[in-house]
Amino acid sequence: MNSVILVIIVFAGYLIAYHTYGKYLARRIFGITLSNKMPSEKYEDNIDFVPTKKNIVFGHHFTTIAGLGPIVGPAIGIIWGWLPAFLWVFFGSVFMGAVHDFSTLVISARKEGKSIGELTGDIVGPGSRIAFQFIMQFLLFIVLSVFALIVATLFVLYPESVIPVWAQLPIAVWLGWQIKKGGSDLLYSIIALLLMYGTIILGVYFPVDLSKLPLFQNMPAYGWNVSDAITVTWCIALFIYVFFASTLPVQKLLQPRDYINSHQLFVALGLLIIAVFVAHPVISAPAINNLSFAPESDVPDMMPILFIIIACGAISGFHSIASSGTTVKQVKYETDTLPIGYGAMLTEGLLAVLVLISVAAGLGMGVDSDNGRLVGTEAFYRYYSSWSTTNSGIGAKLESFIIGASNLFSSIGIPPNIGRPMIAVFIVSFANTTLDSATRMQRLSLQELSKSVRTEKTFAPFKNRYIATFFVVALAATMTFLKPGGKGALLLWPLFGTLNQLLAALGLAIVSIYLYRKRKNYFLAAVPMLFVLTMTLWSIFENLLVFLQAEDYLLVSMSVIILFLSCWLLISCVHSVIWKKISV
Repeated sequence: MNSVILVIIVFAGYLIAYHTYGKYLARRIFGITLSNKMPSEKYEDNIDFVPTKKNIVFGHHFTTIAGLGPIVGPAIGIIWGWLPAFLWVFFGSVFMGAVHDFSTLVISARKEGKSIGELTGDIVGPGSRIAFQFIMQFLLFIVLSVFALIVATLFVLYPESVIPVWAQLPIAVWLGWQIKKGGSDLLYSIIALLLMYGTIILGVYFPVDLSKLPLFQNMPAYGWNVSDAITVTWCIALFIYVFFASTLPVQKLLQPRDYINSHQLFVALGLLIIAVFVAHPVISAPAINNLSFAPESDVPDMMPILFIIIACGAISGFHSIASSGTTVKQVKYETDTLPIGYGAMLTEGLLAVLVLISVAAGLGMGVDSDNGRLVGTEAFYRYYSSWSTTNSGIGAKLESFIIGASNLFSSIGIPPNIGRPMIAVFIVSFANTTLDSATRMQRLSLQELSKSVRTEKTFAPFKNRYIATFFVVALAATMTFLKPGGKGALLLWPLFGTLNQLLAALGLAIVSIYLYRKRKNYFLAAVPMLFVLTMTLWSIFENLLVFLQAEDYLLVSMSVIILFLSCWLLISCVHSVIWKKISV
């Protein structure tokens, strides 16, 4: 199959979905209108609640929900073949992910900008609120701890990305200042983007490789591994950065930084689409890969793990935290929720499909190996011959996409020595966005707990945003540094995938109850909820067996706690529908 056909299908399909199903949800199911006053105006404080233009909030929201998810997930999930991965991304994003993101954004807007955890207390019942908040806090804690390690590792793997990623911060502050003064956000954001690409070229010629510094070269004499020492150094710098980034007013750094990143995204998407039409490579990856059926294969069965690994490109629980955590506090008009909530998810689906094409077709354009230049199917199996090869380390997970996309870029005249750093900066920038946005979300969630009558005394100190943020960052840093080289962050990482999808199912359950009580078609949320919940519980029980066999009782105990809280929430949902009449 030619990759051009796949691009046309997904591009046309998403446009049709947005203008039919998306608008049906907005107008007929939720009845969004300009007359509803948004929390950003009701509670405007110029820190977190800031009414902002639709295009800027779209950029902030998209880069928050995307991160590495729509890149890493498809780059791994394609091992079972490009067809099941594509079908899950396409239909999942239209009928599940976009519904989930848009619905939680609208409901939060109508409930004073409360997070999905607080909404649970209002819609289901007060007793379920703490359970949902715990699951949220636990997920964000893992994200913050692990993504600090991921970004630090990416700085080590791609030293040419260091200058542009850090230079993006003063560029973003400058952009925010220009917009605040009333300047054209489009004009100044384009200037900021050009400055950003200038720093990429600078990074190519001046890569920041800390291993060349005498300080780190002498580390072995003190019993330190050089790579571990560099990773820890970057982690410390990142934790300091996210503390300040997450306490600053959102319009001073995060909004303009994410706006630049959204421009980066559209440039990358545009270049990849143009490259596909110019090169029109044939998809060399198998439609359905039979590796998992081979007697001696280490590739696990596709069901249910495909639906856990490919999350952000189809549906992700993290998105409901973003929608109801930070995005809703910046949306100016309720009508903006459709392009921001539903549209951003479809855009993320498009990115995930282009990642699949880069791997499925771009790799086939040529890969260097010890046996010479590999092309076609041989190039694909260079990275996807076994599960251990595909899933070994962040570098291995990203390399196939970077090489495939770089091959596509070469077809439109962008040389690999420029194309690969461009993609690397794009990846690190998105990972960094997830890092500081997650910190802000966790801080806001703690502050919500401090406003509750039941928890006010316990969480009273967290009313101060600096104390709350310090606690969040210090806790994550402690976890990260429990093991040498920041590897402590990975202790709980095996729980992330199932926890994330479980949160998506629970988010859809809250939406279903909301629609049920409004006498709307709640099946639009309930059916996706049942599917995601089934796949997630299936995966959790399989993981439990693995953890038990490995005698990893930390993961076993945390899995049991999460299962208990989830069952409690689901029973509470059913109970609230049958017996209680809670105002929504």
